[in-house]
Amino acid sequence: MSTDRIWSYARDSGYVEGQDLTGFAVVGSDGTIGRVDRQAAPHGMAHLVVDTGVWLFGRSFLVPVGMVTGIDAPGRRITLGCTGAEVKRAPRFRTDSETRDRSYLTAVGTYYLRLLAAA
Repeated sequence: MSTDRIWSYARDSGYVEGQDLTGFAVVGSDGTIGRVDRQAAPHGMAHLVVDTGVWLFGRSFLVPVGMVTGIDAPGRRITLGCTGAEVKRAPRFRTDSETRDRSYLTAVGTYYLRLLAAA
């Protein structure tokens, strides 16, 4: 299964090239998940690192940008096409070096593609 499409924003997501999403609230279909701590695109695998604050004891999660279904720039809010529980079950994000590790990013992409296929 190719993970390429999970690493690009959907055309109808509202993303504008070069847009800084740092600090935007991240919302799943079941409520707020956290805030964008940073965004990156190593190896062409664009993703957001989402800080959950106290929701999950300060854990962060890596979310491929292909999961973004909407961006409300004036409201500083990003909507994902999954639930917070599904984000919580994604491959665990531990260190910043993982944001550059192709094998870790591929595992994350495969997980989220399965969510999209099941929807």
